[in-house]
Amino acid sequence: MNLSIKFTDRFNYFTILLSKSKYNPIERCWGILEQHWNGTKIVDVEVMLSWASSMTWKGLHPILTLSNIVYQKGISLTKKAMKQVESRLQRNPLLPKWDILIQPL
Repeated sequence: MNLSIKFTDRFNYFTILLSKSKYNPIERCWGILEQHWNGTKIVDVEVMLSWASSMTWKGLHPILTLSNIVYQKGISLTKKAMKQVESRLQRNPLLPKWDILIQPL
């Protein structure tokens, strides 16, 4: 979350985060992807990207970007720092657990 806020401030963009849950309508897209590649052997990144870019969900094709970033594990914020992060978040009243807006400073 802290990295998302830093991104928002650095590039002066509104950032919307959609978190993972089987009840989240956005996450249902993954089930469609699994049905689309239906047992295909995903032997490398190119095969995975090819199959993912050829799927449709509700008539739309996904926009794909491959990220090679490896994130460090075990990084956590203090309670005080986390309160500062939480103060920047605006939750969508229709999807409060899943849809979060971060406004740039």
